[in-house]
Amino acid sequence: MGTDIRPEISQNKPYWISKHRYYELRHFCLQYKIWKEFYSKLDGYSEHHYMLCNQKPNPEKSPVEKTVISREFYLERMQMVEQAAKETDPVIGDYIFNAVTEELSYEHLKARYSIPCCKNTYYDLYRKFFWILNDLRK
Repeated sequence: MGTDIRPEISQNKPYWISKHRYYELRHFCLQYKIWKEFYSKLDGYSEHHYMLCNQKPNPEKSPVEKTVISREFYLERMQMVEQAAKETDPVIGDYIFNAVTEELSYEHLKARYSIPCCKNTYYDLYRKFFWILNDLRK
């Protein structure tokens, strides 16, 4: 059983964000696999690709325009999560990226991927990731 990070810490600590904003960003990251799947399916050739376009019906836009806009929508969100992970730390960022997109605990990362840092360092960087993502998501 993994250790859950507390959703809220003291406002005096670095990288503080509110509890509800943390949950919002956490669930935002968990959608990464869905965005990646939709992005790859929106190639313009798929028979039902229009169902993946998250837009209201607009007869003024062609199917190609709708597909391009939807691909940009998903790509922008994926890049936001990837950028936040890269800005967090050049080495630990990849581990944090896997943790936030696949809901992995520190213990899982340590056992399966041999993460090269201690638990305290990891959770400090984990909080930094969400702090950076919070700025990117505004």
